[in-house]
Amino acid sequence: MSDPAESIDAMLARIPYARFLGLRIELAGDEMTAILPFGQHLVGNPTLPAIHGGVLGAFMEMTALAQLSLAQPERRVPKTIDITIEYLRPARAQPSFARAILRKVGRRVANVQVECWQDSRAQPVAGMTGHFLLRTTA
Repeated sequence: MSDPAESIDAMLARIPYARFLGLRIELAGDEMTAILPFGQHLVGNPTLPAIHGGVLGAFMEMTALAQLSLAQPERRVPKTIDITIEYLRPARAQPSFARAILRKVGRRVANVQVECWQDSRAQPVAGMTGHFLLRTTA
């Protein structure tokens, strides 16, 4: 697969939880945006209602993995070493968006930051910093 969008879609199709969430990726030039469409099955707090924190965490982790796969398509899907999530405000019952920034990509480890928002990118609902083990295909 030479098309980056097809290779990322294929990677996400192999992850059952990504399929459960309905995660989508949009590419505009070299900029990738992950989209988490709202679904009632994603609600963690029905009183607000708000999206479950675990859903947001998984969404941001998969955004980081997709960005790494886009940057280094010749490698296997990276393994998560650790992630730190900052929940900043409730994620309401509406679509969420995320973008990842590759802070440092070394030979073995990558440092990635992800920002998740809903209405305005200037008001993120959550953020994530993660370290990922990069693996070769051989």
